[in-house]
Formats: sequence, structure tokens, C-alpha cells
Amino acid sequence: MNILLKALLAALFFLPAFAGAMAAAESEDGFVVVLDPGHGGKDYGAIGRVTNEKTINLDVALRVRRLLDKYSGLKVVMTRSTDVFLSLQQRADVANKAHGDLFVSVHVNSVDKRSKNRNTVKGASVYTLGLHRSNANFEVAKRENSVIELEPDYSATYQGFDPNSTESYIIFELSQNKHLNQSIDFAQFAQQQLTATAGRADRGVMQAGFWVLLASAMPAALVELDFICNPEVEKFLHSSKGKDRLARSLANAIVEYARANGADVTAGDDSSNDVADDETDADSPACGNEKEAAEDEPQIADTVSPATDVMTYRVQFMACDRNLPAGSAQFKGLQKVDRYVQGGFHKYTAGGDFATEAEAEKFMRSKVKKLFPQAFIIKWKNGGRVN
Repeated sequence: MNILLKALLAALFFLPAFAGAMAAAESEDGFVVVLDPGHGGKDYGAIGRVTNEKTINLDVALRVRRLLDKYSGLKVVMTRSTDVFLSLQQRADVANKAHGDLFVSVHVNSVDKRSKNRNTVKGASVYTLGLHRSNANFEVAKRENSVIELEPDYSATYQGFDPNSTESYIIFELSQNKHLNQSIDFAQFAQQQLTATAGRADRGVMQAGFWVLLASAMPAALVELDFICNPEVEKFLHSSKGKDRLARSLANAIVEYARANGADVTAGDDSSNDVADDETDADSPACGNEKEAAEDEPQIADTVSPATDVMTYRVQFMACDRNLPAGSAQFKGLQKVDRYVQGGFHKYTAGGDFATEAEAEKFMRSKVKKLFPQAFIIKWKNGGRVN
């Protein structure tokens, strides 16, 4: 390993650790989420036919802030709230100075103009810090990191890091980020919401080498909302309705993550109705907009199970901010649907209890994954979910 990379590793791993310790000791604002609208100012990001990435990122992030401002026990910090240019390090500095509990960087995806599927590629993905396992992930990381080339003397600022050099990315392989498990937890919440609430195709939770995540001393994720290079997707990203759905998805995920990590986040009286019920979308599942079941319509009851020490396994496929009626079309015909409430969200499982994780895995892959790609297995014990 060359001297520059050794120095870079030392700087990145000592200072964020110190900042993280300060955050734990000094934060008195409840749960602090840092929203980072990617790009800005002279950096337009990905370009579409009618709009651009920096504009979409900022608009969606501001809508997320408006939704989250209606909750108590939660503070929102923006790396930028106007159309200005910030370096990747400046964004991380804002997050670390705010002693954030979660860093969410908002982006829009694209592919090379020479790509055959440029006009058809679609879907949301959420990235956490790590080594890219595919060329596609590496290309996304290079594109998002290349913003440093807009900075004067960036080689000195980033201690020799070259966003286009494969060798430079060894730092992400060597990094043992202590917040990785929490980052993945949030990424899963966000990915599930983007598919269920915003109706985006599911490209999954991934890992890649993003500088802004490496330099942030807290759980962190980079969200790629969808592909602006696809004309049909761009219409959704550019529409007010589409941005509302995307913002609701991220806000739901942030609240769910905060509550799952012990934050006392309380909703205001009108926080559940920020997107009108009549704003339906042909591509969007109704989890985010289906009206409450009528009083005489059967509903999914709270899960009731014996409070025993026997561990069982369940397949969770959906989480919503409201209770859905029994037999809802949103369940896509799945049987034995149960519901439990956690973190203010209604969470749905299918197939009942399984004695072993292998049995749950088999059911999930054969019956659920084709309908809900974001499904995953949870542990169940003493009448509740085991985190």
C-alpha cells in the first residue's frame, strides 16, 4: 500500500471515531438526521431531457424535511437547502459537526449514453459503505465521487484519492466501518419503502465506495431514487406527485429506523396525511395511499402468539404507516398474513411461524420473493420480534 493511502486511512479512521464519540456525548436534540441533497450549484449531476439530478435531489430532500418537521424528538439538518456547490468533505463535515445519528445522501441514478438499456433501465437502490462487488456498482461510485474533480487541487484535499483509479478504492475494502450494521438496517427500511410506497422497481441494497459515506462518523446511506435517463421514470421524478411519494418513502424509513433504535419520535396530528389519498399512481402500490378500512370491513388483527422462549421465524414482506384490510389487493394473494406494530408502522408477515430459518427461507423464495423482492426473515420470540 502506498504512503498516501496509509495517511488517508489514518486520517479517515481517527477523526470520524473522535467525532462519533463527541456526538454520543453531546447531542441533546433527540434523534438527528442529516439530509444531504447530492450535487448542486455548478455540479448538475445526471442530466435528463427536462430536468437534472441536483434539482430533483434538493426538491425531494426539502419535502422529506417538511414531513419530518411534524415529528417531535427528531431534528433535521440539511447539508444544503439551496442550489449551492458543496464538496464531498464539506457535506461530511456538516454531518459530523451536527453530531448526526443518521446521514442520508439523496441522489438520482443514470447510465452511460452508450448503454443499450439507457431508456428502459429503472429502479431504486440504496447503498451503504463497502467494496463494490460488480462493475455496475463501481461505475455508480465513480460517478458520485467524481464531483471532487470540480474542486481546485482536489488531489491534496483528498490525500491522493483518485475517483477513477481502481487502486484508490482499496481504502473501502480495508475500512471496517463500525456503523455498517446500522447503515444496512436503514438501507433495508429505505429500500422497502421506495418499492412499497413510491412504487419503484427494486434493485436492492448494495455496497460501494462512496467518499461521503466513508467520511461521515455515523450510520450512513446513499439513496439512488431511480434513473433519470429513462424518459418515463424522469416524468415521475419531475412530477410533484412523484417527489411526494419519494419523500414520504424516505421520511417513513427515517422514522422507522429512529424508533427501532430507541428514539422517542412522536408524530404530530397531521403527519400521516401529507400525501392526499386521491393522488393515486398506476405504478405505485397502494401501501402509501390506501384508505383506512371501513369499520365493518375485516382487518388484519394484531399478531397474537404464546409468550414462550421458543424461537420461530417469519417472512416479513411489507411495512405501512396504516393498517390494511384483510384480503387487501396489496398482499397479492399471500395467505396467512399476520400483522404486528413496531416503531409506529404496521408490518406484515406471510405463512405463519416457521420452526427453522431454513423453512422460512424456502417459503420466502418459493412464494414471496417473486411478489415482494424486498421480503426478509425476522426472528420471533416471547410474542414479539427479536431485533
